[in-house]
Amino acid sequence: MAKNLVIVESPAKAKTIEGYLGSDYVVKASIGHVRDLPKNNFAVSANGNFDVTYEVYPDSVKVVSELKKLAKEAIKDDKFVWLATDEDREGEAISWHLLEAMKIDESKTKRIVFSEITKQAILAAMEKPRTIDMDLVNAQQARRILDRLVGFELSPVLWRKVGPSLSAGRVQSVAVRLIVEREREVEAFNASAYFGIRAMFDLTDAVLKADLSGKISDGTAAQAFLEDCKNAEFAISSLETKPGTRTPAAPFTTSTLQQEAGRKLGMSVKATMTVAQKLYESGKITYMRTDSMNLSDFARDAAKLEIVSSFGEKYSHPRVFKSKKGAQEAHEAIRPTDMAVKTIDGDTNEKRLYELIWKRTLASQMADAKLENTTAHVNISTRSETLVAKGQVVKFDGFLKVYMEGTDDEESDESGVLPPLHEGQILDLRNMVAQEKFTQKPARYSEASLVKKMEELGIGRPSTYASTISTIQARTYVVKQDLEGKPRSYAVHTLANKNITSETKTENTGAERSKLFPTDIGRVVNDFLVENFKSILDYAFTANVEEEFDIIAEGNLDWKKMLRTFYNPFHENVNKTMNEAARASGERFLGDDPATGKPIIARIGRFGPMIQLGTAEEEEKKFASLRPNQSINTITLEEALDLFKMPRNLGEWNGEKIVVGIGRFGPYVKYKSTYASLRVKEGDDPFTIDLERAVKLVEDKINGVNANLLKTFTEDENVQIINGRFGAYLKSGNLNFKLPKGAKAEDISWANAQQIMEEQMEQATKKAASRKPAPKKAPAKKAPAKKPAAKKAPAKKAAAKKSPKK
Repeated sequence: MAKNLVIVESPAKAKTIEGYLGSDYVVKASIGHVRDLPKNNFAVSANGNFDVTYEVYPDSVKVVSELKKLAKEAIKDDKFVWLATDEDREGEAISWHLLEAMKIDESKTKRIVFSEITKQAILAAMEKPRTIDMDLVNAQQARRILDRLVGFELSPVLWRKVGPSLSAGRVQSVAVRLIVEREREVEAFNASAYFGIRAMFDLTDAVLKADLSGKISDGTAAQAFLEDCKNAEFAISSLETKPGTRTPAAPFTTSTLQQEAGRKLGMSVKATMTVAQKLYESGKITYMRTDSMNLSDFARDAAKLEIVSSFGEKYSHPRVFKSKKGAQEAHEAIRPTDMAVKTIDGDTNEKRLYELIWKRTLASQMADAKLENTTAHVNISTRSETLVAKGQVVKFDGFLKVYMEGTDDEESDESGVLPPLHEGQILDLRNMVAQEKFTQKPARYSEASLVKKMEELGIGRPSTYASTISTIQARTYVVKQDLEGKPRSYAVHTLANKNITSETKTENTGAERSKLFPTDIGRVVNDFLVENFKSILDYAFTANVEEEFDIIAEGNLDWKKMLRTFYNPFHENVNKTMNEAARASGERFLGDDPATGKPIIARIGRFGPMIQLGTAEEEEKKFASLRPNQSINTITLEEALDLFKMPRNLGEWNGEKIVVGIGRFGPYVKYKSTYASLRVKEGDDPFTIDLERAVKLVEDKINGVNANLLKTFTEDENVQIINGRFGAYLKSGNLNFKLPKGAKAEDISWANAQQIMEEQMEQATKKAASRKPAPKKAPAKKAPAKKPAAKKAPAKKAAAKKSPKK
């Protein structure tokens, strides 16, 4: 007898839910989306009606076929197909696409949603089925189609006006703009020096630290200040004590989880979402894509029970957080499904992220922290200025017992507890230091702070932040990297025992970790788009489009009307730019070549950043590729001239010249017709390499020595481990095999290698078999036709279907 069919998105989720529903249900996974717009086909009719052609992913053909078969069996026995994909717009769209791809009657389906994978939540959802919400589906379709229109129409413009293989995206391009503009703020920033004054006073059993509330402009004035304080008397002129409170942060939304995981755990946005997905699918947390700060009554009650039992009644303060406009209050914030579970089994990142979510949720339902802020003003008898000492005492820790929210502010809070003081108290100066300081440049974006900025501006939505940040890095418009600091001198003047001493110290400044930097090509593409497509790159315009998607989801705006309003002026702009705009290369004049008098220009070329000697009109021009650490925006004339020293003649070997040069694929050594790549990771530098080293590289190349060879197996010398562009891999003849994640070449035995190859060969065979079209039946005998029938398309290509009108 057939069973009710329940369709979810992931196999992990399917296994868990099937255990809750009993023997009358079979739970299968669609494995995410099964249909989408074809990759290499526009697939959208821009005729004002926006008819769409979808196709089933090749990898999903077998999945859809199996689901369709099970669905028909269920319906035949008066059972139902339960569409249990995620509760957001993407999940709603997946359910609709499944319905369309399986070609089953919607009346035989039930749509259910839940925000956590627990038995209670699943059974409750089964009691409240509904139909597919086409408003949510159309909001997702509008976003997908709009992104396709922008991508497919803007990319050819970039190919012609900037360079090949470039692409643009509606949200991604705006994210790149944020990073480019911040980088230019950093470059335009000029640090100014000032002096800060700090005094240390000896008390009976403690030391009091007090700072000058203002800044002193230069060293001369700072020394004059210290000179005036040599014989000064210092006294407490006033004491102010004020009560204060600190309120806990709201439970996590998608964006705040991404930000806090970045700050506290050092996790990238993509890694955060991957780990959160695992926690959700294993039933440990609620749905991780949400912009709601709301907690259910059940969750608040569970949190209160945990707080009271662990810390006492006075630590409990149930509260409801109001979400921003547009957030779906029916959804919940990200929280543990069971507040009594403080720690979980899993890998390190799963444990750390779960603990972060548990603490944040619990703290949100705890009492405010009660503080006492004290400010002491210290009078200087010989100056009009005052010194200020600040302290803070926690009278009741409240939620701070569990959790303190992170911050993007890199300066530490030095407020401590002040020793006992009274007005009029005379203070004994231990020393006073005037230290040179410098104003701070704007902070470059980290992934976490970029998410925060995008959310503030209304750019993108929780489900898109991770993919947006990953995409702009994959397109090499942006790179995430560390920046080494540089030494900087600063002056220190110290007053102690009525004597002033001066010294110069050195500090490391400008070091940054895991920050986002625009590449040369990212800047050029951004500048071209900002100049020619102002609305698409406008922050307010992009945010307004997101709001219109929300209005469509609420059923208050026709999605095709919204697309028409956007597309018509955009398409005109595309045509105008294609016909009228000048090419963009980020060209920057560096100066004239001292030897020839010809101009030297830094620009983007066909194969990336480059230096050009001579004008575009000249027949004889020279070109040189930039080195990996160079940029067309910062390279100097002297550095550019060095690049033209390539190719460099190193001398002769066996009566033939050996030269070193830099080509499209990096630095190389050339001997006759043999080219050998320099091993940059081993320290080879085309500007310093000598003849002896070059000969060694050439000999290795001639003798077939692979510089990337990590290991050869004695059992079969054709089986090797190679260090490739994307990491180490196993090679056997012409076949390549992936190594297990984290595996090291030296740890792979011959038995391991055999097992890896056998398993992956078996997987490849099964995958190939699953994609073979079903064998054709022999045609029935009949009279010859006058004209042969056209051949049918293979099954896997026949899954395209136009989206029906709502």
